Amino acid sequence: MHIAILALVQGISEFLPISSSGHLVLVPWLLGWKDQGLIIDVAVHVGTLGAVMVYLRKEIAQMLTGLWRVAKGRGFNDGTRLVMYLVLGTIPVVIAGFLVNSIYTDGIRSITVIGWATLGFGVVLWISDRFGLTLKRIEHLKLFDVIVIGLSQALALIPGTSRSGITMTAGRLLGMERSDAARFSMLLSIPAIMGAGTLKGYELFQSGDGGLTTSVFVATFLSFITAFVAIFLMMAWLRRATFTPFVIYRILLGGFLLAIAYGHIG
Repeated sequence: MHIAILALVQGISEFLPISSSGHLVLVPWLLGWKDQGLIIDVAVHVGTLGAVMVYLRKEIAQMLTGLWRVAKGRGFNDGTRLVMYLVLGTIPVVIAGFLVNSIYTDGIRSITVIGWATLGFGVVLWISDRFGLTLKRIEHLKLFDVIVIGLSQALALIPGTSRSGITMTAGRLLGMERSDAARFSMLLSIPAIMGAGTLKGYELFQSGDGGLTTSVFVATFLSFITAFVAIFLMMAWLRRATFTPFVIYRILLGGFLLAIAYGHIG
Protein backbone atom coordinates (compact mmCIF):
# COMPACT_ATOMS: atom_id res chain seq x y z
CA MET A 1 0.00 0.00 0.00
CA HIS A 2 2.86 2.36 0.90
CA ILE A 3 4.57 1.93 -2.49
CA ALA A 4 1.29 2.06 -4.42
CA ILE A 5 0.21 5.39 -2.90
CA LEU A 6 3.61 7.01 -3.46
CA ALA A 7 3.67 5.81 -7.08
CA LEU A 8 0.16 7.16 -7.65
CA VAL A 9 1.06 10.53 -6.11
CA GLN A 10 4.25 10.80 -8.17
CA GLY A 11 2.49 9.78 -11.37
CA ILE A 12 -0.33 12.28 -10.93
CA SER A 13 1.78 15.21 -9.80
CA GLU A 14 4.85 14.87 -12.05
CA PHE A 15 3.43 16.70 -15.08
CA LEU A 16 0.61 18.72 -13.55
CA PRO A 17 1.66 22.24 -12.45
CA ILE A 18 1.06 21.43 -8.77
CA SER A 19 4.51 20.53 -7.35
CA SER A 20 5.34 16.85 -6.95
CA SER A 21 7.86 17.65 -4.18
CA GLY A 22 5.13 19.27 -2.08
CA HIS A 23 3.07 16.10 -2.31
CA LEU A 24 5.99 13.79 -1.60
CA VAL A 25 6.62 15.73 1.61
CA LEU A 26 2.96 15.90 2.59
CA VAL A 27 1.98 12.26 2.07
CA PRO A 28 4.70 10.69 4.30
CA TRP A 29 4.02 13.37 6.93
CA LEU A 30 0.30 12.64 6.97
CA LEU A 31 0.76 8.87 7.07
CA GLY A 32 3.90 8.71 9.19
CA TRP A 33 5.98 6.86 6.58
CA LYS A 34 9.74 6.72 6.21
CA ASP A 35 11.63 7.42 3.00
CA GLN A 36 10.72 4.90 0.32
CA GLY A 37 14.31 4.28 -0.81
CA LEU A 38 16.33 4.91 -3.97
CA ILE A 39 15.08 1.93 -5.96
CA ILE A 40 11.47 3.12 -5.72
CA ASP A 41 12.58 6.63 -6.72
CA VAL A 42 14.19 5.15 -9.83
CA ALA A 43 11.10 3.01 -10.54
CA VAL A 44 8.67 5.95 -10.49
CA HIS A 45 11.03 8.00 -12.67
CA VAL A 46 11.08 5.19 -15.22
CA GLY A 47 7.29 4.97 -15.11
CA THR A 48 6.65 8.69 -15.58
CA LEU A 49 9.31 8.92 -18.30
CA GLY A 50 7.61 6.08 -20.17
CA ALA A 51 4.24 7.82 -19.90
CA VAL A 52 5.39 11.14 -21.34
CA MET A 53 7.31 9.44 -24.13
CA VAL A 54 4.27 7.42 -25.14
CA TYR A 55 2.04 10.51 -25.07
CA LEU A 56 4.54 12.58 -27.09
CA ARG A 57 5.47 9.75 -29.45
CA LYS A 58 4.75 11.85 -32.55
CA GLU A 59 7.10 14.63 -31.45
CA ILE A 60 9.76 12.09 -30.49
CA ALA A 61 9.48 10.42 -33.91
CA GLN A 62 9.74 13.87 -35.51
CA MET A 63 12.93 14.61 -33.55
CA LEU A 64 14.49 11.25 -34.40
CA THR A 65 13.70 11.83 -38.08
CA GLY A 66 15.32 15.26 -37.85
CA LEU A 67 18.48 13.82 -36.32
CA TRP A 68 18.58 11.17 -39.04
CA ARG A 69 18.35 13.88 -41.71
CA VAL A 70 21.33 15.68 -40.20
CA ALA A 71 23.31 12.44 -39.94
CA LYS A 72 22.64 11.82 -43.65
CA GLY A 73 23.68 15.37 -44.52
CA ARG A 74 20.21 16.44 -45.66
CA GLY A 75 20.02 19.60 -43.58
CA PHE A 76 17.77 20.79 -40.76
CA ASN A 77 14.00 20.50 -40.42
CA ASP A 78 11.39 21.15 -37.69
CA GLY A 79 12.39 17.96 -35.86
CA THR A 80 16.05 18.98 -35.76
CA ARG A 81 15.11 22.44 -34.54
CA LEU A 82 13.02 20.92 -31.74
CA VAL A 83 15.98 18.79 -30.62
CA MET A 84 18.18 21.90 -30.53
CA TYR A 85 15.56 23.74 -28.51
CA LEU A 86 15.35 20.92 -25.94
CA VAL A 87 19.13 20.86 -25.58
CA LEU A 88 19.27 24.64 -25.21
CA GLY A 89 16.36 24.67 -22.76
CA THR A 90 17.99 21.99 -20.61
CA ILE A 91 21.44 23.57 -20.25
CA PRO A 92 20.43 26.16 -17.58
CA VAL A 93 18.94 23.55 -15.22
CA VAL A 94 22.00 21.32 -15.64
CA ILE A 95 24.37 24.15 -14.69
CA ALA A 96 22.13 25.35 -11.85
CA GLY A 97 21.66 21.78 -10.61
CA PHE A 98 25.41 21.24 -10.44
CA LEU A 99 25.89 24.46 -8.45
CA VAL A 100 22.99 23.78 -6.06
CA ASN A 101 24.06 20.18 -5.42
CA SER A 102 27.60 21.30 -4.67
CA ILE A 103 26.28 23.71 -2.02
CA TYR A 104 23.33 21.70 -0.66
CA THR A 105 24.68 18.16 -0.83
CA ASP A 106 21.59 16.74 0.88
CA GLY A 107 19.17 18.84 -1.14
CA ILE A 108 16.74 21.50 0.05
CA ARG A 109 14.15 19.75 2.18
CA SER A 110 12.64 22.58 4.22
CA ILE A 111 8.86 22.27 4.41
CA THR A 112 8.73 26.06 4.84
CA VAL A 113 10.52 26.59 1.51
CA ILE A 114 8.27 24.04 -0.21
CA GLY A 115 5.14 25.67 1.21
CA TRP A 116 6.05 29.21 0.17
CA ALA A 117 7.22 28.09 -3.28
CA THR A 118 4.06 26.06 -3.85
CA LEU A 119 1.87 29.01 -2.91
CA GLY A 120 3.94 31.83 -4.43
CA PHE A 121 4.62 30.27 -7.80
CA GLY A 122 0.99 29.21 -7.94
CA VAL A 123 0.03 32.89 -7.82
CA VAL A 124 2.62 33.66 -10.51
CA LEU A 125 1.06 30.95 -12.69
CA TRP A 126 -2.35 32.62 -12.29
CA ILE A 127 -0.93 36.04 -13.24
CA SER A 128 0.77 34.65 -16.34
CA ASP A 129 -2.36 32.79 -17.37
CA ARG A 130 -4.67 35.72 -16.68
CA PHE A 131 -2.66 38.34 -18.57
CA GLY A 132 -0.67 36.25 -21.05
CA LEU A 133 -1.71 36.24 -24.69
CA THR A 134 -2.53 33.08 -26.64
CA LEU A 135 -0.70 33.66 -29.90
CA LYS A 136 2.16 31.15 -30.15
CA ARG A 137 2.34 27.46 -30.78
CA ILE A 138 5.48 25.34 -30.39
CA GLU A 139 6.42 25.88 -34.04
CA HIS A 140 6.39 29.66 -33.44
CA LEU A 141 9.01 29.55 -30.66
CA LYS A 142 12.16 31.57 -31.21
CA LEU A 143 15.59 31.24 -29.65
CA PHE A 144 14.81 33.93 -27.06
CA ASP A 145 11.63 32.12 -25.98
CA VAL A 146 13.50 28.85 -25.43
CA ILE A 147 16.22 30.58 -23.41
CA VAL A 148 13.60 32.20 -21.14
CA ILE A 149 11.75 28.91 -20.60
CA GLY A 150 15.06 27.12 -20.00
CA LEU A 151 16.13 29.69 -17.41
CA SER A 152 12.75 29.41 -15.70
CA GLN A 153 13.21 25.65 -15.44
CA ALA A 154 16.28 26.23 -13.28
CA LEU A 155 13.95 27.75 -10.65
CA ALA A 156 12.40 24.30 -10.25
CA LEU A 157 15.45 23.35 -8.18
CA ILE A 158 13.63 25.20 -5.40
CA PRO A 159 11.36 22.45 -4.02
CA GLY A 160 7.71 23.34 -4.37
CA THR A 161 8.20 25.46 -7.49
CA SER A 162 7.12 22.63 -9.82
CA ARG A 163 9.21 22.10 -12.94
CA SER A 164 6.11 21.74 -15.08
CA GLY A 165 4.42 24.70 -13.38
CA ILE A 166 7.27 27.16 -13.85
CA THR A 167 7.89 26.23 -17.49
CA MET A 168 4.19 26.52 -18.28
CA THR A 169 4.19 29.89 -16.51
CA ALA A 170 7.09 31.09 -18.67
CA GLY A 171 5.36 29.79 -21.78
CA ARG A 172 2.17 31.69 -20.97
CA LEU A 173 4.13 34.89 -20.23
CA LEU A 174 5.68 34.53 -23.68
CA GLY A 175 2.23 34.27 -25.26
CA MET A 176 2.00 30.54 -25.84
CA GLU A 177 -1.36 28.82 -26.02
CA ARG A 178 -2.08 26.84 -22.87
CA SER A 179 -1.93 23.38 -24.39
CA ASP A 180 1.26 24.21 -26.31
CA ALA A 181 2.92 25.64 -23.20
CA ALA A 182 2.09 22.36 -21.46
CA ARG A 183 3.28 20.25 -24.41
CA PHE A 184 6.64 22.04 -24.60
CA SER A 185 6.98 21.74 -20.83
CA MET A 186 6.50 17.98 -21.14
CA LEU A 187 9.05 17.77 -23.95
CA LEU A 188 11.55 19.55 -21.69
CA SER A 189 10.73 17.05 -18.95
CA ILE A 190 12.18 14.17 -20.98
CA PRO A 191 15.88 15.13 -20.62
CA ALA A 192 15.19 16.40 -17.08
CA ILE A 193 13.66 13.10 -15.94
CA MET A 194 16.31 11.10 -17.80
CA GLY A 195 19.02 13.06 -16.03
CA ALA A 196 17.45 12.74 -12.59
CA GLY A 197 16.73 9.05 -13.12
CA THR A 198 20.29 8.40 -14.29
CA LEU A 199 21.75 10.10 -11.23
CA LYS A 200 19.48 8.16 -8.90
CA GLY A 201 20.28 4.96 -10.81
CA TYR A 202 23.99 5.60 -10.37
CA GLU A 203 23.49 6.18 -6.64
CA LEU A 204 21.53 2.94 -6.51
CA PHE A 205 24.33 1.08 -8.32
CA GLN A 206 26.87 2.53 -5.90
CA SER A 207 24.80 1.44 -2.92
CA GLY A 208 24.60 -2.13 -4.23
CA ASP A 209 20.90 -2.32 -3.33
CA GLY A 210 19.34 -2.65 -6.76
CA GLY A 211 17.36 -5.86 -6.55
CA LEU A 212 14.19 -6.02 -8.68
CA THR A 213 11.22 -6.87 -6.51
CA THR A 214 7.48 -6.98 -7.00
CA SER A 215 7.25 -3.54 -5.36
CA VAL A 216 9.58 -2.08 -8.00
CA PHE A 217 7.44 -3.36 -10.86
CA VAL A 218 4.24 -2.20 -9.15
CA ALA A 219 5.69 1.28 -8.59
CA THR A 220 6.83 1.53 -12.24
CA PHE A 221 3.50 0.32 -13.63
CA LEU A 222 1.32 2.50 -11.40
CA SER A 223 3.39 5.65 -11.99
CA PHE A 224 3.24 4.99 -15.76
CA ILE A 225 -0.54 4.55 -15.84
CA THR A 226 -1.37 7.44 -13.52
CA ALA A 227 1.06 9.82 -15.24
CA PHE A 228 -0.38 8.98 -18.66
CA VAL A 229 -3.97 9.50 -17.47
CA ALA A 230 -3.00 12.74 -15.71
CA ILE A 231 -1.33 14.06 -18.88
CA PHE A 232 -4.32 13.10 -21.04
CA LEU A 233 -6.83 14.78 -18.73
CA MET A 234 -4.69 17.90 -18.23
CA MET A 235 -4.24 18.41 -21.97
CA ALA A 236 -7.95 17.88 -22.62
CA TRP A 237 -8.73 20.50 -19.96
CA LEU A 238 -6.19 23.08 -21.19
CA ARG A 239 -7.52 22.93 -24.74
CA ARG A 240 -10.76 24.48 -23.49
CA ALA A 241 -10.11 26.10 -20.09
CA THR A 242 -7.55 27.88 -17.88
CA PHE A 243 -4.96 26.97 -15.25
CA THR A 244 -7.16 28.38 -12.46
CA PRO A 245 -8.09 25.02 -10.83
CA PHE A 246 -4.39 24.16 -10.53
CA VAL A 247 -3.69 27.59 -9.04
CA ILE A 248 -6.43 27.20 -6.41
CA TYR A 249 -5.13 23.76 -5.53
CA ARG A 250 -1.56 25.06 -5.16
CA ILE A 251 -2.66 27.89 -2.88
CA LEU A 252 -4.54 25.45 -0.65
CA LEU A 253 -1.64 22.97 -0.60
CA GLY A 254 0.94 25.70 0.04
CA GLY A 255 -1.16 27.16 2.85
CA PHE A 256 -1.54 23.74 4.45
CA LEU A 257 2.21 23.07 4.26
CA LEU A 258 2.94 26.47 5.81
CA ALA A 259 0.46 25.76 8.59
CA ILE A 260 2.43 22.58 9.31
CA ALA A 261 5.76 24.41 9.08
CA TYR A 262 4.76 27.15 11.49
CA GLY A 263 3.24 24.75 13.99
CA HIS A 264 -0.44 25.54 13.46
CA ILE A 265 -1.13 21.92 12.49
CA GLY A 266 0.42 18.79 13.93
